[in-house]
Amino acid sequence: MSHAAYVFDAYGTLFDVHAAVRRHAGDVGPNYQAFSEMWRAKQLEYSWTRALMGAYADFWQLTEQALDYTFKRVGGVDPALRQKLLDAYWKLDCYPEVPAVLKALRSRGAHIAILSNGSPSMLASAVKNAALDTVIDDIFSVDALKTYKTAPSVYDLVTTHYRLYPNVVSFQSSNRWDIAGATKFGFRTVWINRANMPDEYFDLGPSLILPSLESL
Repeated sequence: MSHAAYVFDAYGTLFDVHAAVRRHAGDVGPNYQAFSEMWRAKQLEYSWTRALMGAYADFWQLTEQALDYTFKRVGGVDPALRQKLLDAYWKLDCYPEVPAVLKALRSRGAHIAILSNGSPSMLASAVKNAALDTVIDDIFSVDALKTYKTAPSVYDLVTTHYRLYPNVVSFQSSNRWDIAGATKFGFRTVWINRANMPDEYFDLGPSLILPSLESL
């Protein structure tokens, strides 16, 4: 089924959020996976908490704060690695299938966009590093609203900009909570379940579940 716009979450969907730690796994040590997972979990937790409080700080600040907490929580990792890990986060790897999928969807005449919690500078860096700037039409950041997903106003950035009804927008995310928010808003949603996680939010289910973007 063709849609007027294909909109993608960035982190975990297009870009591998664990690539930064994996790149320095030898220096981080045997707990590198737990370290990376904690960093990601706290990054997201801070976004939800601040959105509810109405105390916005941009996603880069949350990324730094989450990393600082992770150094204290996960033992045995040298804090001197802080800058290397932060630098790596600006140049996350995209998943292998991403460039070809975006190019194919764009060839259908659809709008191709990112809708992300990331700050504009973070997203611009990731897109440029992955050479996706020629296949992505627009990048929508929550920074314009000073809040975070799953606020309905975030998803409305897309429909307002393109002047589209939600049901003609296909939204892809690897984050099940993000899919729940987008489904509630009215998007057609595709959960990219890369980690084969169990389902949740059963009253707000996706239209489709895929293991990667390859079958989109």
